Amino acid sequence: MTTISTSEKPRQIAYWIITILLCTGMFAGGVAQAVHAPWNTQGFIHLGYPLYVMTLIGLWKIAGVVVLLAPGWPLVKEWAYAGFFFVMTGAVVSHLASGDGVSGVIWQSIFVVLIVLSWHLRPALRRLPVQAR
Repeated sequence: MTTISTSEKPRQIAYWIITILLCTGMFAGGVAQAVHAPWNTQGFIHLGYPLYVMTLIGLWKIAGVVVLLAPGWPLVKEWAYAGFFFVMTGAVVSHLASGDGVSGVIWQSIFVVLIVLSWHLRPALRRLPVQAR
């Protein structure tokens, strides 16, 4: 068992709060997309994407949540963070390009911030080891 220094506790608490918010949103969105919830289907049609993409993104989100919450797998966690970042920044750009305006990208933008903060605050055991050059 590892001990956490007093100075690291606030960082770890912030990490878990942010990561749980991120994972809750990604999981709920992933399930809604995987089962083709009507509001998601309408959104994908509005953006001009084929509906099979919705299923794929939904399943990737669910898998990413599992990876982020599971212990170990630091390299796979990096890929999960990158995938979440690409999907959510892509959602921001897609909505803006579809004419939804700034008010149409508030939630997606919040998730981009949560992704970056969770990645930045992640504990050493959830990071790739630093390699000597």
